[in-house]
Amino acid sequence: MILVADSGSTKTNWIALTKQGEFYFQIDTPGLNPAVFSQETLTSRIESKEELIDIKDKVEEIHFYGAGCGTQTARNDLQSVFEKIFVNAEINIAEDTYAAAKSIRTDKPGIVCILGTGSNCSYFDGENLHQKIVSLGYILMDDASGNYYGKQLIRDYYFHKMPKDLAEKFEATYDLSADIIKERLYKQDNPNTYLAQFGRFLIENKNCEYSQRVIKQGLRSFIENQILQFEQSKTVPVYFVGSIAHFLMQEIVEVFEEYHLELGKIVRHPIITLAEGLAEELAKKSNQVT
Repeated sequence: MILVADSGSTKTNWIALTKQGEFYFQIDTPGLNPAVFSQETLTSRIESKEELIDIKDKVEEIHFYGAGCGTQTARNDLQSVFEKIFVNAEINIAEDTYAAAKSIRTDKPGIVCILGTGSNCSYFDGENLHQKIVSLGYILMDDASGNYYGKQLIRDYYFHKMPKDLAEKFEATYDLSADIIKERLYKQDNPNTYLAQFGRFLIENKNCEYSQRVIKQGLRSFIENQILQFEQSKTVPVYFVGSIAHFLMQEIVEVFEEYHLELGKIVRHPIITLAEGLAEELAKKSNQVT
């Protein structure tokens, strides 16, 4: 059995394949970001999923791509967790940007971006990924991500910059009391995931002037701070992966016109194309053996 996983801070998508490349199951677990969660939390999130535990001794390979896996320390922490559960598996862990690059299924150069709970950007030369910006996480970076937009909404609500009708709708949708917000941000786990949930509200109400302004300000910041760091940005297509990118496709198109950038494909769920690519490789190997 072979496991392929694509993980953010909010959710991890898993697909299990047989060694012949046949689909076995697809499931979700909570996010497995080793830069955010303790080894105890990572372990409990995996062990709580019956489907994973049922096959844990049969798993021979794990291909894991995740947010927070950009440093060796974080990868080592996650490796330790996997080794204790999947005792027979060869484990490969890489940052989620590698999943994004693989999911666009091209061998031509391009810039690959992630817009989900967090955000990231890399240059793909056709074989390897190159990054100019080391991510410092949701507090200092993550422009145009779900948690970025959640932060903007809460700030504008409290600074009375949100239109009255939208503010009333916002407070009817969420508990926005100061005590609750501070408890979730400063005393509980996953503050980035908590903030990202408010991004859904922005998307659901994105057609008003205020929402368009907030959305496009975030996209412009992402372009200027991330994409334009690469001198190739004016000559190669820019690809996106993630739910925020999927739902803000039209706004991305419009802002890209301002910067004269070429938009490539947008992939909402990279796990599908990741698993399809691996399944093709496994099927070829199986056929060669037989």
